[in-house]
Amino acid sequence: MVRWRSGTVTTVRRRWAGAVELDVELPDGARMRALAYPALVGDPEPGDRVLLNAGALLMGLGTGGYALVVALPDRLPADPPQAVDNRDAGHLVKARYTPLQPILLGVDEEASPHHARLATAESIDGMPVVTADLHSALPAVLAGVHADAPRARVAYLLTDGGALPAWFSRTLAGLAGHLAGTVTVGQAFGGDLEATTLHSGLLAARHVLDADLAIVAQGPGNLGTGTRWGFSGVAVGEAVNAVATLGGRPVGSLRVSDADPRPRHRGVSHHSLTAYGRVALAPAELVVPDGLDPDLTAAVTAALAPLADRHRIVTVPTDGLDAALRASPVGLSTMGRGLDADHAYFLTAAAAGRYAAGLLD
Repeated sequence: MVRWRSGTVTTVRRRWAGAVELDVELPDGARMRALAYPALVGDPEPGDRVLLNAGALLMGLGTGGYALVVALPDRLPADPPQAVDNRDAGHLVKARYTPLQPILLGVDEEASPHHARLATAESIDGMPVVTADLHSALPAVLAGVHADAPRARVAYLLTDGGALPAWFSRTLAGLAGHLAGTVTVGQAFGGDLEATTLHSGLLAARHVLDADLAIVAQGPGNLGTGTRWGFSGVAVGEAVNAVATLGGRPVGSLRVSDADPRPRHRGVSHHSLTAYGRVALAPAELVVPDGLDPDLTAAVTAALAPLADRHRIVTVPTDGLDAALRASPVGLSTMGRGLDADHAYFLTAAAAGRYAAGLLD
């Protein structure tokens, strides 16, 4: 289950919010690139011995090409300054019953200054919420929102289908000044606010972060198996249900591509068709950008036709969206493909953001 390695830090490469990248030399002289989260394990320095979980790296799985630092066994960090032996500083445990479970102050728990507000909040007051399958849609959706509503306060809810630590995402670190805040929900952690569930996270986005609009997507590193139900993005459908339950406006960002080499993801991905067509029980507005390649448009139209009984399919003009995408403060990439290599994917996400911004009027 875990492929352990021990080594010595030789180089601290780069840092971003909550993470540090390292070069580690193993006893046999081999080198590994590793990632540490200082809030969990302390801040590694050259010469430190580190224990690594190297399994996903050795198997070539989607951890960004990193072994993960589990501990600095010879230089353990001190207890956090807020640590107490009661619940006054919070008792929300995430990544529960794993060796690195963090104990956090949840925005919705009793010790939180926001508890009273969230204990009585029942609605997100019609707030538009864009739901997306992949983390890579986040900057594109945000670009679409801010293309038409540059002053809109946008919150991001990071669900736990991909990376649990929000710190893993360099995209999120680069968007920090462009978001009202990040809420990590479920087992995910490391956001500006921690929430127990997506429902309480949506309420926190609206009533604590004062968001005008929210985006819900999993962290990076989604899991798929090539089967109808075996993919982490199935939670998009549950997100639609949560938004509707709380009186919001679900806006579906579709996963559309004419560049993905896998047939199941060409046109409208089977992930979107399953999540919106089978899992989402509440209606959403599913956004298709105007001006796609005619053959792709025909494929998308045919794929979405069975969903029209439950959802509203809306076509959105794309004037100015390419420029907005190219002006994104972070690089755009999905499955290793950039904006020009998979333009339809990013344009569809940006169109969803544009449509959601229009609902603010």
